[in-house]
Amino acid sequence: MNTFQRYIQQTTKAAPLAAFRFFFGLLMAISLIRFAAHGWIEKLYILPKFHFSYYGLSWVKPLGDWTYLLFMVCFIASIAVMLGYKYRLAIITFFLSFCYIELMDKTTYLNHYYFISIIAFIFIFLPAGKYFSIDAYLKPERCFQYVPRWTKDILMLMVGIVYFYAGVAKLNSDWMLEALPLKIWLPGSYDLPLIGGLLEQSWVHYAFSWAGMLYDVSIPFLLWYKPTRKLAFVGVIIFHIMTRVLFPIGMFPFIMIFAALIFFDAPTHEWILDKLSRIGRFSMDRFNNGKRLLHSSLSWSKARLVLLGSFLVIQLLLPWRYLLYPGNLFWTEEGYRFSWRVMLMEKTAYAQFKVKNGQTQEQFYINNRDFLSSFQEKQMSMQPDMILEYAHYLGDHFSGQGHQNVEVYVDSYASLNGRINQPFIDPDVDLYQKQESFLHKDWILKFKDED
Repeated sequence: MNTFQRYIQQTTKAAPLAAFRFFFGLLMAISLIRFAAHGWIEKLYILPKFHFSYYGLSWVKPLGDWTYLLFMVCFIASIAVMLGYKYRLAIITFFLSFCYIELMDKTTYLNHYYFISIIAFIFIFLPAGKYFSIDAYLKPERCFQYVPRWTKDILMLMVGIVYFYAGVAKLNSDWMLEALPLKIWLPGSYDLPLIGGLLEQSWVHYAFSWAGMLYDVSIPFLLWYKPTRKLAFVGVIIFHIMTRVLFPIGMFPFIMIFAALIFFDAPTHEWILDKLSRIGRFSMDRFNNGKRLLHSSLSWSKARLVLLGSFLVIQLLLPWRYLLYPGNLFWTEEGYRFSWRVMLMEKTAYAQFKVKNGQTQEQFYINNRDFLSSFQEKQMSMQPDMILEYAHYLGDHFSGQGHQNVEVYVDSYASLNGRINQPFIDPDVDLYQKQESFLHKDWILKFKDED
């Protein structure tokens, strides 16, 4: 306990925390502008008739045309976070609005959306607005050049968790022994200058697979260790630029590049903030006051650290929940989300639904495009929990139209990492009678590896 008390009383310069806050807000603002500019708000949230919900969160739905206002609130909050203006209110507003956006439709799930939500939640409890911020500039009594050391450590640990678990997830036979799915994806970039021809070579597929795994599991430690830090950061830049060139993964590479800066010591961040201050034409002297942020209530510091520590323990355990389910994880996808499994499989699927009168045996088939967008149909067809939710939607829809004794079945086939299509969902199970839960879905047919 004495060691713990000494640790939470240690301080470090606030520059790394402030720089992380600035670039986090900046990248979020750019991401939201990009999202709106591509017309994705309308395409993903306004036009679809039906939206897939997370279990227990069916009340989180798009707000019609008010969805645009939600994105605007999130954008304004991200700018306020970047500038450190009304910081606590800004980061809470950003966290709530971004999480609502993320949860509106399960088909849009991405690992980096989840990462952003986690970082925003952690930031609520950090004094990231005490330095290099409008709040600190306008109210010098709230400006502190030094903050508790753990506020920086917890961000380093979270970034390290993301990388390490992404690497551990690659330790599977398809990735390591078959170079899948890179063997499928990389030849598609054959037209790239200089390296295009190499991407069709089998040895390159294996080299990329093994290099990706080794990079992910080792990079947190190489960034943490000062003698290898600069070289490791060069590796971070090369790795993420390469993935950005080869794959359409949006802002994720840039987010991870700037996130990796948190591992550097304060002088690096002070140099960055000094350059930014010159652009903004204000002096850093106002912030460099030598003051240390030491909370008068040690119990409050302990409470925050215990809360965030418990949160990190959840993050450490959650990716392992797939072990509670039988079968191939990539096939059933039970425990797949929220586990830092980034671009690990190529899965295609087909789902033909039929609605049946249980008494008369009359039946008819569903054209999914009557209810879903093409993107929603693609995502639904390969994810069992979404197949079940859609089956219930169809059952409710046609029951509401006056159909009697409604039963809903699906003829479904899927292909995993280029294998031959095989039956996916038991076609004899009335999905309308099955309920969503955290239990294993025994109506998912067993995966049969052709090898």
